[in-house]
Amino acid sequence: MLHHLPFFPKTNASADPRRPMRPARWGGGWGAGVSLLALLASCSGLNYIPAGSKLYTGSTVKMKSASPIPREAEITTELTSVITPKPNASILGMRPKLYLWHLGEGKTKGLGHWLANKYGEKPVLLSQVDTQKVKGLMTNRLYNNGYFQPVVHSRIQTKGQAASVDYTATVGQPYTIKEIHFPEGDSLLARAVRATESTSLLKVGDAYNLQTFTNERTRIDASLKNQGYYYFSPDYILFQVDSTLNNQVNVYLKIKAKTPERAAKPYVLNRIRLNTDYSLSDTTLAERPMNYKGYIYYPDEKVFKASAITNAVFLYPDSVYRRRRQDQTLSRLMSLGTFKYVDIGFRPARQKADSAGYGFLNSYVRMTQVPKKSLRAEVLLVSKSNGFTGPGFRIQFRNRSALRGAEQLLINVTGSFENQRLSDANTIGLTSYELGADAQLSVPRLITPPFDIRLKNSDFQPRTTFGVGVKSVTRLDAFTQQAFNLNYGYSWKTKLTNEHELRPIDIQYLRLADTSAVFSRLLQERPFLANSFRQQFVLASSYRYTYNQQALEQRRNQLYFSGGIEVAGNLAYLLSSLSGQPRVTNADGSQAYTLLSQQFSQYTKVDLELRNYFRTSSNPTSGNKFATRLLLGVGLPYQNSSVLPYLKQYGIGGPNSVRAFAARGLGPGTYRSPAASETGSFYDQVGDMRIEANAEYRQDLFPYVKGALFVDAGNIWLINKDPSRQTIDAEGNPDGKNGQFSPNTFLKELAVGAGAGLRIDVQFFVIRFDYAYPLRLPYSNTEIRSPLTNEIIYNKTSETGRFNIAIGYPF
Repeated sequence: MLHHLPFFPKTNASADPRRPMRPARWGGGWGAGVSLLALLASCSGLNYIPAGSKLYTGSTVKMKSASPIPREAEITTELTSVITPKPNASILGMRPKLYLWHLGEGKTKGLGHWLANKYGEKPVLLSQVDTQKVKGLMTNRLYNNGYFQPVVHSRIQTKGQAASVDYTATVGQPYTIKEIHFPEGDSLLARAVRATESTSLLKVGDAYNLQTFTNERTRIDASLKNQGYYYFSPDYILFQVDSTLNNQVNVYLKIKAKTPERAAKPYVLNRIRLNTDYSLSDTTLAERPMNYKGYIYYPDEKVFKASAITNAVFLYPDSVYRRRRQDQTLSRLMSLGTFKYVDIGFRPARQKADSAGYGFLNSYVRMTQVPKKSLRAEVLLVSKSNGFTGPGFRIQFRNRSALRGAEQLLINVTGSFENQRLSDANTIGLTSYELGADAQLSVPRLITPPFDIRLKNSDFQPRTTFGVGVKSVTRLDAFTQQAFNLNYGYSWKTKLTNEHELRPIDIQYLRLADTSAVFSRLLQERPFLANSFRQQFVLASSYRYTYNQQALEQRRNQLYFSGGIEVAGNLAYLLSSLSGQPRVTNADGSQAYTLLSQQFSQYTKVDLELRNYFRTSSNPTSGNKFATRLLLGVGLPYQNSSVLPYLKQYGIGGPNSVRAFAARGLGPGTYRSPAASETGSFYDQVGDMRIEANAEYRQDLFPYVKGALFVDAGNIWLINKDPSRQTIDAEGNPDGKNGQFSPNTFLKELAVGAGAGLRIDVQFFVIRFDYAYPLRLPYSNTEIRSPLTNEIIYNKTSETGRFNIAIGYPF
């Protein structure tokens, strides 16, 4: 913060130059005190108030009554919200923005002018406060909350060059509702309004509250809109309130006498036109349309079959208009992913009202397509301070209506390269290549023969997905592993925050090939590792549920939960045991069942993720928030498996995990892979169980730039001991755990790291820079380092901080 330098009296210029020059002393240490007072006066902003004026420093609001005041805190907050103007921002009595404004006062350019315009704040004076206006607004708010005879006083408090205003509202008992009367009469509209009385927001005995009356009108309008009253409006409802009773009111709900005729009757849908290729220069209406199940369909079925579009339309010919179905149709069509815009409109039909008094509407649904086919290519490059470099590419082809039913066909070709050379020429090099291709067909409906499930109460389009893929991972001088997968499943949302994913079939075939002599010897020495790399089938089924409040942008506290379960090999085990398939012997000597002469994995895996985002500001666009995450995962191998397949095991560490450690650089348990040995440093640092927790504070710094402070903790463990992965205690002696999880000691085995970072956030793209420092190492359980002094408190090691560059937020 900028401030005036404190004044020092002149020194004696004729003094001996050999003696150090010192400012004259203010007796008894008063010099420091005066300097401090000058500094505080400068930062408080009181020096910049015009003569004869007072700086307005804010107001207080207090309610008084002879009886208890219901909702006192809530009403006090509402009264406070009408106070204007807002005082200058202050921190501990200091107003740095006021000082910055003073730097540019009277200037049209220069640093002072820029600071004043960018960060300064003009003084808010007491003369700008209109207490009569504020008291009038407070009186109005008190009326709205049932206090019909309030008295509001104001009092100005002055202290030096500052002044504040205290407001006191004296109220009696709030008025409550005694009786509620809905409209009488036999008209269609009166009966429809009376039919909503059971769900009314107005309750006998509740305090009078204007907002509740406003919400009641909106509720009645929404109910009528779903009963065919297309032209009805909340403005056609009024309330008459009799307040002559003793602190009670009778409420009479009325329909305005001047309500238009068209708003007083329900409507039935007549003709519905569906145009799947609408543009502003549209000419398709001149073409001959087709008729499909009562719909008038344009222009033809070359791109979209009529059945695919009508499956997402919930407006039906000859049915009563319902706004719920209109909104659902709009949401379903947009979620197909094939249209840029969707517009739904209604016009009165020429047909006269029927004998029951219903009118008729014609409807049109206009859809503007996005290009049917697209090709996208991405080139990626990640550089890390630990020596890894990872360029990669992704090529994606998309067809948005592959089978003319709005099916999304995605074909991806991916590749990546990662390199880190170790100093020892005899070790396994950390160089890898990865190539893969996969295809996914997403069908916008649930294919569940012989049943036709449409989820008519959901606003979101359910999907059936078919996928196939192949991937080859080559670790130079080590191995090549190939993975083939085939899957089939469903995804659907019951509402905005709830999503389900079910995969009845998820098949993977894992094959290890071209192993080097060093890696082959490693597998022989470590049977557990050999079992995880063995050639095998994974025949799995899975289910995942996700609850996500991040779509509710107005919420200050947003919760995210994702839980999934995956079960593999049970059906294969049953078929193998019943059919008498031959068994094979694994590297650890165990017997394994086979199916069609091929081993298969058998396990149950459960993953849970819980996140919470708390925005520190009430502004929905603010990026200042606390973000926390908890990850729990466990895979239980049994019967035909003693360890999870390598690709299904957990690793921990890296830019999206415990950032102070390398990816797959921790665990299992207190195990530490030997540095610069023939094992490399990541093959055996995987496990069957994971616990991880992260906390991060995010702060807006400048436009498109955010800062962060974070703490990460976590580790992985094995379900069954691995004798080849020896673990030691804090004294350096074998502890016999061999990476196995123990409920008594797992907290001591958590790795902890902390750090800070910057994010370049341009909405659609985020580049993240994080520097993290290890505070606690799992393989020396009691070691703790000071992040400020770099002092090693216990058990010296050579761990250092780690710099990460990544794309997107860690969670």
